[in-house]
Amino acid sequence: MSKRDYYEVLEVGKNASADELKKAYRKKAIEYHPDKNPGNKEAEEKFKEAAEAYDVLSDSQKRQRYDQFGHAGVGGASGSDFSGDVNLEDIFSRFGDLFGGHFSFGGFSGFGGGSSGGQRMNRGSDLRVKVKLNLSEIAKGVEKKIKVRKFVPCRTCNGSGADGPNSTATCSHCKGRGAVTQATSTVFGVMQATVACPTCGGEGKIITKKCQVCAGEGIVKDEEVISIQIPAGVYEGIQLSMNGKGNAARHGGVNGDLLVVIEEEPHPELIRDEHDLLYNLVLTVPQAALGDSVEVPTIDGKAKVTIEPGTQPGKVLRLRNKGLPSINSYGTGDLLVNVSVYIPEKLSDSEKKTLRSLESSQNFQPGKSIKEKLFNKFRNMFDS
Repeated sequence: MSKRDYYEVLEVGKNASADELKKAYRKKAIEYHPDKNPGNKEAEEKFKEAAEAYDVLSDSQKRQRYDQFGHAGVGGASGSDFSGDVNLEDIFSRFGDLFGGHFSFGGFSGFGGGSSGGQRMNRGSDLRVKVKLNLSEIAKGVEKKIKVRKFVPCRTCNGSGADGPNSTATCSHCKGRGAVTQATSTVFGVMQATVACPTCGGEGKIITKKCQVCAGEGIVKDEEVISIQIPAGVYEGIQLSMNGKGNAARHGGVNGDLLVVIEEEPHPELIRDEHDLLYNLVLTVPQAALGDSVEVPTIDGKAKVTIEPGTQPGKVLRLRNKGLPSINSYGTGDLLVNVSVYIPEKLSDSEKKTLRSLESSQNFQPGKSIKEKLFNKFRNMFDS
């Protein structure tokens, strides 16, 4: 089933500000909250859909890719943190602060936790890697395997940071909630706010005996080989995001993302211009004057091009669909062949004599219409 437009999901315009997006998402989240709609699968899906839309539109980079390429720009390897099968607690962990720390209809708390009563879930940091691609890989899409050194869950304690099942205790300060209420006196009276417990850091528990391998962190440095599926049509500087492939989080939290930045290797003969490819074809004077059949390079081989007699320098020949595909599958670019004519810098006496004999021929004298055509082309170079 195709996804709905994210702006339509939140019922905002495409020029909506950050505040407008936040208000729209909060309204949808309250409307479709699972505790407000118990057992209603449709409401739960709309709750997730709103979270996914806000996750993309509230991130400037994701929003830019979405505005340019639609769902294809933030799909697959570069999708939302909440696309697919997502745990509802992850949504509250990420966006619970939007509801001021008091958003709760029962089982789920808006502080950033789930039915556990507001415990914070740690999140690992993101990693950034650069991947070089040639034009052939960009044209077809490619799978790359890279070795990344990063934080992974400690195998000894399974990421808990504790030395065994009896090495943790409920935080006595927050009674396992992970959150405490603080009262502050202001000129307007006493203001209350729910904040993360300073004793346990919002986790609701304390490690009484730390794992000796990871020193209680739950994570260690290691290497991992990651397979990256890169779609066709990517370009220099585009950033893809692989959810959950970044650094592991302390004490079994949510992994960070792996950010993949594309670098494009220069082609020895072809130049990229968005989805089109450019090639400069150099002809000899006889080829341009008499015509010929020549080969030009393409991404995956060679293509024959017919040179008509009297072809002028600067003429552009277009080979349809020989360029690069659009990342959003909206078509394929062309190969544009620019014709240049090589004029010899040194001539023998016999060659000079031959050219002198042709100089007086009317066919070698540009007429008025040719001069006007060349002048207009020259002027257009500066107008553009």
